[in-house]
Order: sequence, then C-alpha cells, then structure tokens
Amino acid sequence: MTPAKQLRFWMIGLALFVLALWVLADMLLPFVVGLAIAYLLDPTVDRLERLGLPRWLATSSVLLGFLLVLALMILLLVPLIQGQITHLLQVLPSYVAVVKERALPALDRLVHRLPPDDVERLRAAAGNYAGDVAGWIAKVITGILSRGLALFDVLSVMFITPVVAFYLLRDWDVMVRKVDGWLPRHHAAVVREQVRAVNQTLSGFLRGQGMVCLALGLFYAVGLTLAGLDFGLVIGLLSGVLSFVPYVGTLFGFVASTGLALLQFDDLWRVAIVVGVFLFGQAMEGNVLTPNLVGDRIGLHAVWVMFALLAGGSLFGFVGVLLAVPVAAVIGVLTRFALGQYLNSSYYHGVGGGR
Repeated sequence: MTPAKQLRFWMIGLALFVLALWVLADMLLPFVVGLAIAYLLDPTVDRLERLGLPRWLATSSVLLGFLLVLALMILLLVPLIQGQITHLLQVLPSYVAVVKERALPALDRLVHRLPPDDVERLRAAAGNYAGDVAGWIAKVITGILSRGLALFDVLSVMFITPVVAFYLLRDWDVMVRKVDGWLPRHHAAVVREQVRAVNQTLSGFLRGQGMVCLALGLFYAVGLTLAGLDFGLVIGLLSGVLSFVPYVGTLFGFVASTGLALLQFDDLWRVAIVVGVFLFGQAMEGNVLTPNLVGDRIGLHAVWVMFALLAGGSLFGFVGVLLAVPVAAVIGVLTRFALGQYLNSSYYHGVGGGR
C-alpha cells in the first residue's frame, strides 16, 4: 500500500470516529466515565495482581473501595452544602438590600455626571443586553426542559457506569494486548512509543492536577470557613473543582468570595483576610503544588488545556469536556512527534541535508 493510500485510510477512519462520536454523544456519558475510572484505577489493580490476587478479585476490591470512598464523600458533603444553600435563601433578601443601599447611590451619582446623550445610549444598550441575556436564559431552560432523557442520563451514570468500569478494568490488559496485535507491523514500534508518551502525559496530568484540585479545594474551604465567610465551604470546594482548568477556579473563587465579603463584612480587614486566602492559595499553587505534583514534563500548557475544554464542550457537550484532556494529550504528543520528524527531514535541512 502506498503512503498516499495509507494516509487516506487513516484519515477516513478518523473522520468516521469523529462522526460516530458526534452522533452518539448523548448516550456515551456512562461509557466515557467508566473508561476514565478504569484508566485511573488500572495501576492499583496491577499492583494487587502482582501481589498474587486474581484479576477479578483485585478489580472488585479496588472498584468497591473507590465507590465506597465516593459515596462517603457525597454523604458527608451533601448535608453541608444543603445547609449552606438553605442559608443563602434566608440571607439573600438582606444581600439585595445591601446592594441597593451601597451600589445604587454610587451608580446614580455616576449617571448624573454623564451627558444626557450618553445616558440614553447606556439605557438602550442595557435594554438590548438584558433582552439578549433573557433570551439566552430562556433558551437554556427550554433546552433543559425539552431533554426528556435528563433523568435517564443521571440514572445511567449511577447504575451503568460501575458495570462498565468493572468489565473494562477486569479486561484492561486483554484489550491492550488485542489492540497491540492490530497495529501495523511496520510501524508497531513507533506507535507503541507514542502511546507510552500519551499515557505518561495523560496520567501525569490527570493524577497531578487532581491532587492540585483536592489540595486547593480543601485549603480554600477551610480558609474561607475560618475567616467567617458565609458559604465559604461551597465556594472553596467549587474553586478546587474548577481549578482543573488552570486559573479558572482561583478567579471564580476570588470574585465570588470577595463580593460576598464586601456584602457581609463592614470591616475592611476581614475582607482583606478573604482576599489573602486566595492570594496565598494562588502562590501555593504556582510555586509548590503545580511544580511538584504536575510539573512541566507532561507537555500540556495551561492555554492548550483551556482551549481543549472549551472546544470539547462546544462540540460534544459534557462528553466533550471529559474527552478534551485525553484528546489534547494525544494531539500534543503527535504534534511533537511530527515536529521532530520535520526537523530531521529534508524539508527542514534541504535536499540531502536530513539526518
């Protein structure tokens, strides 16, 4: 088979894969989540298997332990989060009153300083933007209500995902050997090398960034709670989860907590404590957590991760978000491989100058 035919064969295969992913995106969620769980837990199962446990017993033990820890975390966090949401509903009217008391007079003073023509233009623009926002909210709500499978999606994740994860985890090594046997024989060594690089990049990022998110979430939740900030636990945990996307968690937590602190506290030093929690957390992430837990060796730049997550979510929804980082890792490794091939080719060195 000529190189042109090989390239056409693989491009057609890639196009069919993307098409299938796009068509089946609405029902792939439990399978993608199960695959992610199996990928993350496989090293632990392999260690137990090397200690002498049968594969099925190691798989059952590790997966059961993972599900128990997950259920315990949910049982511990749900009552706390529910209590803070209830408290938010109770104090929301007072926060609205504070905003009216503090913000509206300053806004009125600002408006009176502007020329009348500018005020009219601002009002017209505000009306247009308000209409756009209302239309967007209505579209989102309509989309949610029109999705009759929303409850089915939740139930499928709860009940189908553990089953998928168990069978994938039990047969992981068998599937790897089977796929390895399908590789083109002339390029098998090169493909294996690139797959190992993808695995190193992906596992390093997922496990390292997961530890960073956990550490930041606990730090922000404890720090904001000790500072006396209402809803500090929820804001801290959400900031930790959103820290999977670099800088997004810190930015969200900083804006939300500072805004609440300005509404809740009359003393500026208490607001400064809240701000200090996030400044210290950002310094700890940039100088301690990320260099030691993630490092630069994985080759996934923060901007590339953010782009991949936004593109995946835009194209395939939540399934796309789950697949974004693995796809970004694959593209990054293949791009570096292609760049290396180019730098060693005659295209770069000139005719007869390749190494």
